Amino acid sequence: PQEGPPSFLNGRTIGGEGPWSAMSLRNGGITPPPPPKSFKTPFDFIIAHSLSTNFFHSFDFCKDDNERRPSENLGQVLFGERIETSPYKFSFKKDEKCKKLCTKTYVKDKTEDKNMLDFLKRGMQLNYQHHWIVDNMPVTWCYDVEDSQKYCNPGFPIGCLVTTEGRAKDACVINSEFNKKNTFYIFNHVDIKLTYHNGEGEGWRGARLVAATLEPKSINNADADKPTCEGPPMEVPGEFSSDVKITYTYSVSFEENNNIKWASRWDYILVSMPHTNIQWFSIMNSLVIVLFLSGMVAMIMLRTLHKDIARYNQVDQEDAQEESGWKQVHGDVFRPPRKGMLLSVFLGQGTQIFIMTFITLFLACLGFLSPANRGALMTCSVVLWVLLGTPAGYVSARLYKTFGGEKWKTNVLLTALLCPGIVFADFFLMNLILWVEGSSAAIPFGTLVAILALWFGISVPLTFIGAYFGFKRPAIEQPVRTNQIPRQIPEQSFFTKPVPGIVMGGILPFGCIFIQLFFILNSIWSHQMYYMFGFLFLVFIILLITCSEATILLCYFHLCAEDYHWWWRSFLTSGFTAVYLFVYAVHYFFSKLQIVGAASTILYFGYTSIMVLIFFLFTGTIGFFACFWFVNKIYSVVKVD
Repeated sequence: PQEGPPSFLNGRTIGGEGPWSAMSLRNGGITPPPPPKSFKTPFDFIIAHSLSTNFFHSFDFCKDDNERRPSENLGQVLFGERIETSPYKFSFKKDEKCKKLCTKTYVKDKTEDKNMLDFLKRGMQLNYQHHWIVDNMPVTWCYDVEDSQKYCNPGFPIGCLVTTEGRAKDACVINSEFNKKNTFYIFNHVDIKLTYHNGEGEGWRGARLVAATLEPKSINNADADKPTCEGPPMEVPGEFSSDVKITYTYSVSFEENNNIKWASRWDYILVSMPHTNIQWFSIMNSLVIVLFLSGMVAMIMLRTLHKDIARYNQVDQEDAQEESGWKQVHGDVFRPPRKGMLLSVFLGQGTQIFIMTFITLFLACLGFLSPANRGALMTCSVVLWVLLGTPAGYVSARLYKTFGGEKWKTNVLLTALLCPGIVFADFFLMNLILWVEGSSAAIPFGTLVAILALWFGISVPLTFIGAYFGFKRPAIEQPVRTNQIPRQIPEQSFFTKPVPGIVMGGILPFGCIFIQLFFILNSIWSHQMYYMFGFLFLVFIILLITCSEATILLCYFHLCAEDYHWWWRSFLTSGFTAVYLFVYAVHYFFSKLQIVGAASTILYFGYTSIMVLIFFLFTGTIGFFACFWFVNKIYSVVKVD
C-alpha cells in the first residue's frame, strides 16, 4: 500500500451506483505527470510543484447533489485522505457515451468568476491531480512509455499549461495539439473503462471489479447542451479577456474478463512499475556489503581476537604492562558514560521503534497490510507504537540503573515524553501550516485530541509499568570491575578520533538502503504505489546486520587504540546513517521535486525531520546493543587480575 505524509493524500470522493461501493475522487497531491514517449521509465518524470492539497470542492468542478462523507480510519486521517462523493454516476453493464455532467461559465466582469478560474489555473500550473477510487480500487491512467512498456498512474492531472515561451509543461507534452502559447488545457472529459470478472462460470452469482482505467481528454464541445465529445482541445487563455465556458462530460464502458482473478486485481498496476530488476540489484549490492563486513568481523573474532585472548591469558602481569591493546582498558571500559540519562532515554525509544518496525513489516509481508486496506500501514504502526511503551520503559530504566543513575522519575518522564514530544510538536507545526493553507490534509482537531489521548492514556502508563519492572531488576552485571581512577587515553590517530569514526560508520549502512530509499520517497512524495514489502523486510534485516557489524568493527579498533569511550560512540556510529538519509532527502528535493512556495518547502523538511529522528533512534539502538554484546563477550573471556 502506498502511504504518504499528511500533506499529499487528500480530498477524495465516494458514491455512485451499481454493485460496488461506487466512486471515490480525490484532488491535489503530487503524482507524476504523464511522460513524453521518449522517457525510458516513469521515474524519469517524477515531479512536484506543491505539497499543499485541497478538497475536491475547493475547485470549481461539478459537485454531487447528494454528497456523503464516509468515515476514515486513523491511518487515512493522518495521511490526509479525505473521501468525498463523486458526481460521476453509472450502473453495472450500462455503457454511457458522452454523458454531460455540468457546464461551468466564467464571466470576465465578475470578480468571483475570475477568482475561481484563477484558482483552477493555479491548480493546473502546480500539476494538481485527481485521484478516484471505485470499489476501493484506484482508477488508473495507463499509457505507453519507451520500450513498449505500459505505465499505470493512480491519478490524472486536472489540466496542463503551455508557457508564454511556448514550452509544454507536464501532461501537455503528450499531445501536439496542446501548442498555443500562454494557454491552459483542462481535462474536462474522461473515458472510463471498468473490467469485471463474472462468477457464473465458477458457480457463484454476481461480478467483481478487477480493473478500472480511464483516459483524460480536453475537448471543446461546440454545443454545451448536446455535447458530442469531439472537437479541438478545451483552451483556457492565460489572460482572462473573454467569457469562458467549460462543459464536463464522461463516457463509461464495461468489459468482461474472466482471466483476471479477484486476488490478482492489483497486478496490472504493480507490474507496470519497473521496480523488480532495480530491487534485485539493490539487494545484491547490499548483500555484497554484508558479506564483506561479515568477513571482516569473522576475521577479527576468529583470528585476531582469538590470538589476543590467548596471549593475554598466557603472559604474566608484568609482561602485560608492556602490552598495548583492548585488554589494557579493562578497568575503564564499563565506566558509566556522560549524559547517561539521555542515552538510556534514546535507547528506550529506539527499542520501541525497532519492535514496532519489525512487527509492521512482518505483518505487511504476510499480506495483512495490502493496498486494498487503505491507511492500514499507518494505523498498524501507531497502534503498535502506543502498545510498546512497556519495553521502552523497561530498557531505559534497566540501562539507566546500570549507568548508576538514581533520578528514576526524570528518566521515566523523559522516556515517555521527550522523543514523542519532539515528533508531535513538529507534526503540530506542520498541521498549523496546512490549516492556514486551507489544505484538505490538515488533521482535524478531534483527531489530534485522540492522538494525545492514546499517548497519555495508554503509552505513558505502559512506559511507567515497564520502567517499574526495569528498576526492580538488578543492574546488568559487568564482566570486569571498574577502576576508581580513569586511565589516560593516549594520543589518537586521525581515523580513531571520535568524529571521523562516527562519520565513516554510517556510510556502509546507508549504502545498503539508498536504492530502497528512492522508492520509499517516491511512494511518500510522488504517489508511487509501494507494495514490495518482501524486499523491504529483506533490506531491514540487511540494515540490522550492517549496522551491527560496522559498529562492532569500529568499536574494536577504538578499544585497540585504548580509547574506552564506546557507549555514546557506538550509538552515534550507526545512528549517523540518519544524517546521510537527510542529505539524500535534500538531494531528492532539489533533483526530483520542483516545489513552489515556502509553505511546501517547510512541509517537506518538517516531515523529513520526523523521519530522520525516528531513523536515528532506530539505527543508533541497533549499533549500541551490538557493541554492548561484543564488549561484554570479549571482556568475559579474558583473565583479569
